[in-house]
Amino acid sequence: MLDTLRPVETPEGLALDLRCAGVAPRAYAWLLDFLIRMAVAIAASMGLAVFGEAGSGMWLVLLFVILWAYSILFEVLNDGQTPGKRALGLRVVNVNGTPVTWVSSIIRNLMRTVDAMPAPVPFFPLYGFGLASSLADRYGRRLGDLVAGTVVVYVDVPAERQQAPPVAAQAPRLVLQPGEQRAIVAFAERAARMTAERQQELADLLAPLTGKAGPGSVDAVLAIASHLLGRRA
Repeated sequence: MLDTLRPVETPEGLALDLRCAGVAPRAYAWLLDFLIRMAVAIAASMGLAVFGEAGSGMWLVLLFVILWAYSILFEVLNDGQTPGKRALGLRVVNVNGTPVTWVSSIIRNLMRTVDAMPAPVPFFPLYGFGLASSLADRYGRRLGDLVAGTVVVYVDVPAERQQAPPVAAQAPRLVLQPGEQRAIVAFAERAARMTAERQQELADLLAPLTGKAGPGSVDAVLAIASHLLGRRA
């Protein structure tokens, strides 16, 4: 039930630690979403009751949407967060840290029918299978997450802007456009979050500018960034 870290590398080569949520916060988020959905369903049933049988039919359609489309629509269109997850500071993402997709969200939510077992009453599932899976999995994933390739993580507060490493300044060999200058400074500020391989790959692309490729190319780019930031040689 303890929260844990999941190290991942994004497609851009950034090394991240996803803070996976444990059973307790996920249960609270689910309960809040459940109460919201039931409140909407009850309010709708009273409002549609005046339309007789037609109202009953509309209510059944709405109930289907509330039970099945609620989570999918919020997860895909609201950055992986249902109202309950947002209140608890949680988010659904793919296991590699990228935003959850339609397919992944649909699969993980359809799998709730399995996670919810046993369910003595349709609206009050016990989530026995889901609980067992979450406790057994290192990252707290229920069966739906395992099948869909998703994980529930905490929403991290944006960190303060990183400072470029203090490397001795070196003027570039060529005149740089404003956009190119910003890109080099951005590289220097984000370098600490990149893997060494990714740093090397990006720095080698600037060999015509730095005159270096391979070992030393990263330091050469950082030196130019220091120059652009007004540091001394």
